[in-house]
Amino acid sequence: MEQYLSFSKEVLEAKESGKPIIALESTIISHGMPYPQNVQTAREVEQIIRDGGAVPATIAIVDGKIKIGLSDDELEMFGQSKNVAKASRKDIAYLIATKQLGATTVAATMICADLADIRIFVTGGIGGVHRGAETTMDISADLEEIAQTDVSIICAGAKSILDLGLTMEYLETKGVPVVGVGTDVLPAFYTRTSPIKLEIRVDEAATAAELLKAKHDLNMKGGVVFANPIPEEDALEEAFITSIIDQALAEANENGIHGKEVTPFLLGKVKELTEGKSLDANIALVKNNAKVGAAIAVAYNGLK
Repeated sequence: MEQYLSFSKEVLEAKESGKPIIALESTIISHGMPYPQNVQTAREVEQIIRDGGAVPATIAIVDGKIKIGLSDDELEMFGQSKNVAKASRKDIAYLIATKQLGATTVAATMICADLADIRIFVTGGIGGVHRGAETTMDISADLEEIAQTDVSIICAGAKSILDLGLTMEYLETKGVPVVGVGTDVLPAFYTRTSPIKLEIRVDEAATAAELLKAKHDLNMKGGVVFANPIPEEDALEEAFITSIIDQALAEANENGIHGKEVTPFLLGKVKELTEGKSLDANIALVKNNAKVGAAIAVAYNGLK
């Protein structure tokens, strides 16, 4: 296994000195945002994590290796390259074998972080059960990965383009704790609220860290989803974003867009229909997750 992992100097030094490390995905750079906002956001998120006392490890597949921590040049490459594969669990081995560039999704980032013994991961929002999944069976691999891989996620809930009720049912069936960070309802990515009530809430990083320690001490497999709402000043109105998502979903159906193409199409259409406000919200929520994630990682590291 070790021959497939390549650690950046910063991450190696963090491992040797026992500093907390936070995994970051690379799909958000290659497929989630346009250039140059993607690279700028990636750099700013990494710096927020450093300022919070932890070390960022952006993960990607390059030249037959899983890179744990990217250089500035590599961030730029992933931000600008057009031939980057979107890597989930099923793609990792093939992309390594063929030495292709792979940007890791939530699921793939969790797998790679687990291999590197990194337990906390910051992202924008998790995938989930797509609307209409009762006939299409379109369910993100993220959910199964969260259920079985010991990496916990700080996110702004699930993307509101999904069926949030079915997503929560799936996570509950798999025994995944979904924890509201200062909230009693599931945040829905662009919005702070949704109709979905949460049963677990934490208001302090120290409590989140104690929860993680207890879970790991008990050898309970799988991750924890820490659902951290977008800051109030950056949130979009729930009714406004719902109407736009409905319009985007209708267009996706009309154009026969399915599978892994759905999310990038919908996010792009939402950006267009919100006149860029959704991109601003996306950037704000990722930065906020990085800040909260760093606090949890530092607190958790202090309990080891």
